[in-house]
Amino acid sequence: MGPLLVFGAVVLAVYAALYSQRKTTLFHHRLLNFCTFFYSSFLKPHSKDDGSGQQAALESFYKVQANVYDATRKRLLCGREDMLALAAAQLKFQAQQGLFKQAKPIWVDIGGGTGYNIEAMHTFLDVPVFFSAILLVDLSPSLCDVARKRFKRLGWNVKILCEDARSFRLEDHLEKLDNARSTASGFPDYATASSSSAYKADLITMSYSLSMIPDYYNVVDSMVRLLAPTGLIGAVDFYVQSIVETAGRNYVGGSFNRHVNWLSRVFWRAWFDCDRVSLEGARRDYLEYRFGTQKILDQRNYLLGGIPYYIFLGCHCQGLFARSQHLLETVDASCTESPQIIPAKGHDFLLPLLPQPAIPIETRSKAYESAIINLSSNLPLPSTFYQNHHARIYYDEHLKKHTQFNHDYLYSFTWEDPRVDQRILQINDTDTILCLTSGGDNLLEYLVTANPKRIHAVDLNPNQNHLLELKVAAFQTLPYPDVWRMFGEGHHPDFRKLLIEKLSPQMSSQAFQFWVKHTGRFTSSTSFYDYGGSGHAIKLVRRLSWLFGLRQQIQRLCSSKTRNEQREIWSKIRPMILSRTLHWALVGTEWFLWKAAGVPPSQRQLIIRDALDMPQDISKQEWVSDATGEAMWDYIVNTLDPVAQNTLLSDENYHYLLTLTGCYTRRCHPLYLSPKGHTKLSQPQAFSGLRIHTDELNEIIQRFKPATLTIAIIMDSMDWFDPSTTAASTQVRALNRALKLKGRVLLRSAGLKPWYAMVFEQNGFLTKRVAARGPGMCVDRVNMYASTWIMTKIEEL
Repeated sequence: MGPLLVFGAVVLAVYAALYSQRKTTLFHHRLLNFCTFFYSSFLKPHSKDDGSGQQAALESFYKVQANVYDATRKRLLCGREDMLALAAAQLKFQAQQGLFKQAKPIWVDIGGGTGYNIEAMHTFLDVPVFFSAILLVDLSPSLCDVARKRFKRLGWNVKILCEDARSFRLEDHLEKLDNARSTASGFPDYATASSSSAYKADLITMSYSLSMIPDYYNVVDSMVRLLAPTGLIGAVDFYVQSIVETAGRNYVGGSFNRHVNWLSRVFWRAWFDCDRVSLEGARRDYLEYRFGTQKILDQRNYLLGGIPYYIFLGCHCQGLFARSQHLLETVDASCTESPQIIPAKGHDFLLPLLPQPAIPIETRSKAYESAIINLSSNLPLPSTFYQNHHARIYYDEHLKKHTQFNHDYLYSFTWEDPRVDQRILQINDTDTILCLTSGGDNLLEYLVTANPKRIHAVDLNPNQNHLLELKVAAFQTLPYPDVWRMFGEGHHPDFRKLLIEKLSPQMSSQAFQFWVKHTGRFTSSTSFYDYGGSGHAIKLVRRLSWLFGLRQQIQRLCSSKTRNEQREIWSKIRPMILSRTLHWALVGTEWFLWKAAGVPPSQRQLIIRDALDMPQDISKQEWVSDATGEAMWDYIVNTLDPVAQNTLLSDENYHYLLTLTGCYTRRCHPLYLSPKGHTKLSQPQAFSGLRIHTDELNEIIQRFKPATLTIAIIMDSMDWFDPSTTAASTQVRALNRALKLKGRVLLRSAGLKPWYAMVFEQNGFLTKRVAARGPGMCVDRVNMYASTWIMTKIEEL
């Protein structure tokens, strides 16, 4: 206590000296502001809780520092601008959908203090023009006085109301609104049936005010009544919580970075309690319980010791129960290829006799089952249901099968040739396709070249689907130059700004959290493609080229104008790249094959058995381990030599160009990254048929309505199965059930005669090897796989 008193005395002395001399320099002005803040926060005696109420307590704290409040809170109250930017992005999206054609939105800022938020919003929206009315509600007279001076200076018509948020009623302060406001919302009439008032706010914000309201339940409940049916609520505040407190809650929109360790929880709760700021988790929990989560962020203010704070963007969580049921039925039907069992405008979802055929329980999606549990428990739906688009299907992010990937993706780009896929499959606009997400490149290529009726993208790794969401959002919101900088060049210095202000309305909460955490992948000096598991290979190539002095030669190889020129350069660098010493030390090791190249042990065994001409159905693996080195060496030589001899890297083979250089060129890139591709994918309905599933392939297939898929593109996933288990047979039978008669499965294998081809034949498929790679042969631009297969369903099981 002694050091604090000494420091306080020094601060008081400095404060008195500066105040008496009226220093006007910027340094002295800032120091004076700091001293005022420190005195009023830590040294000034505050009025005791003598029954005079919350307003007296607030005035005791804020009156002395009201004039320096904004100057001293910029570093302390982090996240306000991000919250406003998220809200503004969502409002702009709603405006583009025609939500405000008949009536401009109304904004109510609860606990708005000095009006900083309202002025700061002008960075993202033309505030006086965009809103029809703006109301600031705060209980501190001193802060309200500062707000009045602010808006008088700006010339804005903002209503400053010094009153208790619990008793605030919008109709007491606005003239009667036109009834068109409710009909312009885009909701059915029943969405507003429970509201007796036409006075509703389209935006409610709370900036570090919820933690200072004693009776927060009442205030949050009043905001539910105040918010318009399509309205938004944005909040930013301090918090401390353990991850245990949110265990089992599937409606919080993701818990990435939410956990605060025990020591921090104790310290920050005690620290802020001195200023009557309450950090108990119940405040945030109740906010998330009463509103549906659209976006959530958990951040730290590291400049001031790592103070935890959160940003919340939400909406009405249910409206009437029938509307929620209608929403989840629509999503469920689209992600299981099943008919809806609810009329499009029905009010009673419990009608036992409906004209639509009943859906067997096994065709229900996991998202539907989770939502039903929430609705029956009077909880909000999972966050994915409240997004502007329902492409991303709900998944439980806490399951071990998802957390095993350590919050990172393996592939930043797809390592299969989509041009060959299209030539073999002849995809058209009547196809319903199931494919693996991977880097999302081939999926986007199919949409550009064939525009199939529906694409179901499946990946067990949530982060692969986060990457796909980012690419989809970029095409839907950004002009071509920005898309090219992000995914063509692998850099964008303004990525974080684009993410919050442009991309966020198009993304799920979990994907948004992931990319806020990893903004450096686009803004750092290294390429976006240097990250993820595949980034290990790209960085390794770059470092080895530097180590062996091959940088200039590789640059020449990647810029060769003719194949003859490329072959000549390849002959010079081949002895180093395909060095047996390098292969023995690194490339042939299990770590490199799995971490960098994504080759699992079971796939490695296929390669070894081909090299030794052994039967592919032998399950024991240890006895062929000695042959690993030579087999992998031959496999790599048979992959790279034909590519260098038969494909031109600078013109057509963007797969290897990216691997060697870390970026694409304007001359050589995937078709979806061309101006033509952007024109196609930037159309409003370009992704209306996309569904993104985060689960095991078999779990998704089993829930499809029988005989609905026409094509399944499963890449090399069958290579990952252990021949000694029945997992492959289970998946093949599920594919047979989901595919239409004559539906096709396209797959690639590292083996020439994979053991599971017989499994397909035993379960109603006709198998055909459409490509087989031999020494010196190039089957496609990647040439990574030994064989390509088409499995055609010829009979029902």
